[in-house]
Amino acid sequence: MAAFDIIVCGSLHLDIRVEASRLPRLDETAVGRAWAEVCGGKGGNQAAQAARQGARTAMIGRVGRDSFGEKLLAHLDRAGVDRRAVETDEGAGSGMSVAIVEDGGQYGAVIVSGANLSIAPDGAAAAWDRLGGARALVLQNEAPHAVNAAVARAARAAGAAVILNAAPARPLGEDLLDLVDVLVVNRIEAEMLTGLPVIGRPGARAALAALGAGRRSVVVTLGGEGLVAAGAGETPFELAAEPVTVVSTHGAGDCFVGALAGRLVAGEDLRQACAFANRAAAAFVSRRRD
Repeated sequence: MAAFDIIVCGSLHLDIRVEASRLPRLDETAVGRAWAEVCGGKGGNQAAQAARQGARTAMIGRVGRDSFGEKLLAHLDRAGVDRRAVETDEGAGSGMSVAIVEDGGQYGAVIVSGANLSIAPDGAAAAWDRLGGARALVLQNEAPHAVNAAVARAARAAGAAVILNAAPARPLGEDLLDLVDVLVVNRIEAEMLTGLPVIGRPGARAALAALGAGRRSVVVTLGGEGLVAAGAGETPFELAAEPVTVVSTHGAGDCFVGALAGRLVAGEDLRQACAFANRAAAAFVSRRRD
């Protein structure tokens, strides 16, 4: 039996979140209301969320030997994520981001990947084996492509499912896509990967086939318009968004992916898991996080 339910391989960032009425224009100095440090990175967020769903979760990643790295490791500990395979880089600083959250909850962000770019493909694959494997591997695009492909091969060889959140969007080689069992993208990522306009649920439905829905499960999230998804070779389905008052959407996609993975390894089908993750993300965006 695998040692874990989920192993996440990916990014760890210390986010500096700034609240402002709007994003600044070019050359403008805008005035904000508040700021906070938030432990994140898509990998770290998804691992923490999966662990909160009760999944036995481990993380493969890399931080710098700095105060940001210490905070990121402590956050994984508090979330109950096994972080034995999170290495400390002696030369590169920890990854970080600056996110500006506007009135209404939308945001823009800039990431500096730092130590995340130093994860070694062979090292990540070896860490999968050293941890004892898992029922599912969760990946994102904040780690190098070669890292994702290497650990995905190790996971597939062990019979694990591979879940890829293709965010942020970048070209995806067939060497990785051929290993993916569940692909999760938002509307922007779906457009960039397919070249098709994704406007509402009809546009998302049209993009499913181009994203490989016949060969794998595909989920296209649409924020306040809900989502469209299809299991491998199955009929597509739609789910409406939960009606909530949005405080901030920062990290909502990661909450969705972590919750989705947690429910899938618990034995739910794609529709059930998406419905649960939809509710989890709705609760997440309606909370204030200091």
